[in-house]
Amino acid sequence: MGTHAGTARHSFRRGVVTASIIAIAWGLSACSSGASEADYGGTDAGGEPGVEAEAGTDLQSSAEQPTQDRSLIITGEMYMTVEDPLQAADRAESIVQGAGGRVDARSETAATEYGGGSAHLTLRIPGSALDRAVDDLRALGTVDEFSTHSSDVTVEVTDLAARISTLRASTLRIEGLLAEAQGIKDIIALEDELASRQAELEGLEARQRGLEDQVAMSAIDLSLTTEPVVIVEDDSPRTFWTGLESGWDGLVTFVTGALVVLGVLLPWLAAAAVVGGVVVVAVRVARSRRTPEASGASGASDASAASETPVPDDAPRA
Repeated sequence: MGTHAGTARHSFRRGVVTASIIAIAWGLSACSSGASEADYGGTDAGGEPGVEAEAGTDLQSSAEQPTQDRSLIITGEMYMTVEDPLQAADRAESIVQGAGGRVDARSETAATEYGGGSAHLTLRIPGSALDRAVDDLRALGTVDEFSTHSSDVTVEVTDLAARISTLRASTLRIEGLLAEAQGIKDIIALEDELASRQAELEGLEARQRGLEDQVAMSAIDLSLTTEPVVIVEDDSPRTFWTGLESGWDGLVTFVTGALVVLGVLLPWLAAAAVVGGVVVVAVRVARSRRTPEASGASGASDASAASETPVPDDAPRA
């Protein structure tokens, strides 16, 4: 009888522990999803008030933070013309390091006969020292273009902090339950839940570190170039032979150009010659037809004039 009662009590205890674990896991999942939606009011899954309420208070107060407490990510671009880009890049790196920043990327192009080279740097400068560092960079040469952009991530930073806080608290509770668990099934379930929440926590902490770095260190893309090199070649002749070569080149150029023009005009000249020949033949034919007619008319008029000639009074009559 006592053995049966002990077995019943042990089974009842395991059932209560299993039910508690399921209820706590479900409650923690609800808390985690609720934290991502910025709704942290009420009590936590374990019945302990305060964690979600504090997170909700943080989110509510983030909208009322003054401007100096905002989390801003500042980026910018600066294009400059300098005498020596490589030397200016070294000086820019020194300026940034002196301001407490760093150079995340640097690329260089060597000078050629057509240009003096170039350098491109990605600078990370603390927000508090950004203005002073930019003023020092302006002294490297002539600023052709400079612009900055800011992005407010205050809400995202506050949301991440609240979610991390809630997830850490839930992870600690699961670790406590795992230390007290005795059944194999209970231990396996708690370990799976703990591993899932630790992985999620590590991802959120990585995002938080990335945001904090972007907020703390402004990013400026610096481009350093030189004025383009203009090459002027003096081709004027200075000796007899260079003059002779220049004259010959000019003659060849002229003849070549004349032949090109002649080649362009030749078809037109041939067509004009054909049309002119047809016109000349037509004119000659017309003239040859008019000549006999004109000769006949002239003879008839001469005969008529002879018959109508008057006889003088003193002429002898028959």
